[in-house]
Amino acid sequence: MLENTVIAVGLVVVTVVVHAVGFDALLRILLRSHALERSGFRIVIPSVTALTLWLILIHIAEIAVWGEFYVWWGCMPDAETGFYFSAATYTTLGYGDVTLPLQWRNLGPIEALTGILMCGLSAGLFFAMVLRWIGNWTQARNASEAPGETGLG
Repeated sequence: MLENTVIAVGLVVVTVVVHAVGFDALLRILLRSHALERSGFRIVIPSVTALTLWLILIHIAEIAVWGEFYVWWGCMPDAETGFYFSAATYTTLGYGDVTLPLQWRNLGPIEALTGILMCGLSAGLFFAMVLRWIGNWTQARNASEAPGETGLG
């Protein structure tokens, strides 16, 4: 039981590190490309798309870490099944058609909780970015209005 707890903590730490490294790389790219300064629907759409894809890649990497662990420790028969189980657990979809062996079953809820937290972090970053772009758009729109206009049209 203690060994499983230590392993679970290790997997959580690796997951958080992968997320932090992914966020760091993403934020560096956004700052270097001046993406945070963009505004306007057509200009921001490629950035929203790229942000979405990058966040999904981060989550896929984290799911793969758990999935490979399950295969490495003999909890799953192959990489495809390990990834499938991990993805269903991490996203809290939980089909239940594949389960962990009895001695490892406590990892499932820990992975699900970790997945919820990492998805929450990604949702927070996504929200902050979209809010920033909306703020840029409103600022640009307000700045372009002639004095005396109400901006209601």
